Amino acid sequence: MRATLRWAHSDLRTHRGEALFLVLATAGIVVSLLLATALFGYATNPWQRVFTQAHGAHVWLHTGASADTGKLAELDGVDSVAGPYPTASTTLASRGTRASVELRGTSDRPAVDRPLVTSGRWLDPANPDGVVLESRLARALLAAPGDSLTLPGTGRTLTVLGIADSAEPRYRPGEQPGLVWAPPAAVRDPGGQVIGLRLTDPDDTDYAVQRAVTVLGAGAVSEVSTWKQARAEAQGDNRLLGQVLGLFGLGALVAAGLAVHGAIGTRIRGHLRDISVLKAIGFTPGQVVRVFLLQHLAYALLGAVAAAALIQAVGSRIPGRLGDAVGVWQGLPGHGVALFVVPVGAVLFIGATTGLAAWRAGRVPPVPVPRPAAPLGGRLSGAARQALGLRLPPALVLGWHRAFTRRLRSLATVARLTLPLLLIVVAMSAWTTIDRFDSKPDQIGLPTALTVHTDSGLPDPDARALLERDPQVAAAYPGVEVAALVPGQTATIALRGLGTHQDPYPYALAEGRPAQGRDEAVAGQGLLDLLDVKVGDWVRMTVGDQPQILHIVGRSIEPENAGRVISTSLDTLRENDPGLGPTLYELRLRPGAEPYDVADRLATAGHGRLDVHAVPNPADGLSPLRGVVVGLIAVLALIGLIELLTAIGGAVRESERDLLALKAIGLSPRQITAITVTSTACTALAAVVLGTALGTPLAHWLIDAQGRSSGIGAGIAQGPSAALLLLFCAAAVTGAAALAAVPASRAARRRLADTLSAVA
Repeated sequence: MRATLRWAHSDLRTHRGEALFLVLATAGIVVSLLLATALFGYATNPWQRVFTQAHGAHVWLHTGASADTGKLAELDGVDSVAGPYPTASTTLASRGTRASVELRGTSDRPAVDRPLVTSGRWLDPANPDGVVLESRLARALLAAPGDSLTLPGTGRTLTVLGIADSAEPRYRPGEQPGLVWAPPAAVRDPGGQVIGLRLTDPDDTDYAVQRAVTVLGAGAVSEVSTWKQARAEAQGDNRLLGQVLGLFGLGALVAAGLAVHGAIGTRIRGHLRDISVLKAIGFTPGQVVRVFLLQHLAYALLGAVAAAALIQAVGSRIPGRLGDAVGVWQGLPGHGVALFVVPVGAVLFIGATTGLAAWRAGRVPPVPVPRPAAPLGGRLSGAARQALGLRLPPALVLGWHRAFTRRLRSLATVARLTLPLLLIVVAMSAWTTIDRFDSKPDQIGLPTALTVHTDSGLPDPDARALLERDPQVAAAYPGVEVAALVPGQTATIALRGLGTHQDPYPYALAEGRPAQGRDEAVAGQGLLDLLDVKVGDWVRMTVGDQPQILHIVGRSIEPENAGRVISTSLDTLRENDPGLGPTLYELRLRPGAEPYDVADRLATAGHGRLDVHAVPNPADGLSPLRGVVVGLIAVLALIGLIELLTAIGGAVRESERDLLALKAIGLSPRQITAITVTSTACTALAAVVLGTALGTPLAHWLIDAQGRSSGIGAGIAQGPSAALLLLFCAAAVTGAAALAAVPASRAARRRLADTLSAVA
């Protein structure tokens, strides 16, 4: 045991940098995997906790005020109901901020889908103007218990009594109105009612919706939402962050395992004589294997324990969503198990790859086998001889020859170095895709920056004139958005009519062509998947009691409503309903205009008749991903550095037996150094070219696959620019050459006795 420890200690002193990089890389990998686990738990648990504690409803149906919803409680599969509650759509304003809301009249605190009051108190019958706000709506309005809210255009005020969490779809500006619980007397002019159904079997949600719509009649149902939609919306970007961290963490783990495997293999080739001596003095093959295995397991274990301790101690203090996710995850029942299993799994994987390489050390014979002498790793190829004949620098030709003369070993080195470089290219593509959402929103389905809702008393010509009067408004597209029942009556989608035939709305199309003719429309990927249709098909939907049949001629990139959107022109919808007028306007601003400044000016000019919102950009929720990408690139760079140092060490050791021959033919130490540097640079060049060539299409496929699964659709991926890729390639090759320069220079100036001992 003492001899084993002395050998391990000597090897550690010789390879301190490599050991440090392996510890740091393992720590980075385990941190990535633990953060991914935390984000997955955070994505689902808060909503699931609220749903369970609130005894949430699985289906919510918005109907007309005259619908007989009492029959729904008698349907098979319905365990209990919430409501019906009278509802009214209105707008609330607080501290200069406005929000579209649904006032829901309820006298007692519901037993099904019971709001969980987080601050303040529940409704008080003695306060008829007191309300309780859904928590996200309260944050948007900057409202707290005791604050007063105004209803623009009415002179009414409401007092916030409390703030509550709900398992229903949360407030999203311009997409989903916020939920406000109020006494029935506060809902003075109800435009409909809402009822929630709690099912005995949540898997039968679609069937229950179909039965409920059949009983009430399609014309009576205006909107349907389910617990699946609410859960998916609540998970949102947290699940995406978890997927990104998990994918890159696993990829980095594989890359680290391969790097360790290559490092041990190279070290074994450089210490064949030492291993033979160990066996000659009594070391068994198992003891030799254990020397390498335990040494690298200790490095991996140190990195994994450090990562787990770091996440446990300061993970919840990370700014933003990552810190929130870790804080929630640490309170979950499975937190301790995950904190143990993830690091152990990473260590075991690295141990498995280490064992495969260390097994070769156990097979080294006790008597060293003399290595056959060969000039520079083998005979010069025809191409190399021709290059020398053309008077190219010998260092360049011999370095290129040394890099690729041993095909199997060279290919293995290039492959191991390619993997982290490939993942770095994928990470760079994720960064540039996020930048595309910020810098070119018109290309990813956000051609407009502001959405304006007007009061019913403001005529269309006056509204458009008021909006287009602003010098930074380039165009105002009138439109309307309604909920439509899909065929089979199992869900509702968003049917939008935007723009006119003379002034069409500038949709971002990924497939097909714009909707120009009669009954033509474009649809998002989420709608195509929901209805199992494709571009070119006709679809039928129901708006109230009116059927609407549209021909899908294109697929648009739709960041809103999970892509469950079908869009046509306002003129097309007017053919079915001639009295239909615009209820909203989408504003395209001039380049350089600041949306919030324009929104303030329009709200002031409208004198309370305009409700102006900035169009939400998915990139706003992905801002933590930028820091994640930077951290992942750093971890992958460490792994690539380990592999590069291994390749440099192997190249230097392989060059020792050629040193005498090279000096004999008249090459100077500087030229001999240049051979090793060129060999390393050629290996790095091959790896970075291969990593870029494979990583760019892989990144497009992964990002577009995520787009399809989220409903946005394919076509959002944006790869790094050619200049950035060239800079990346140049940096990788230059860095590899710089790292190889110092050890290659030392080897070229070794004493003659040292060189003879290396050849022997």
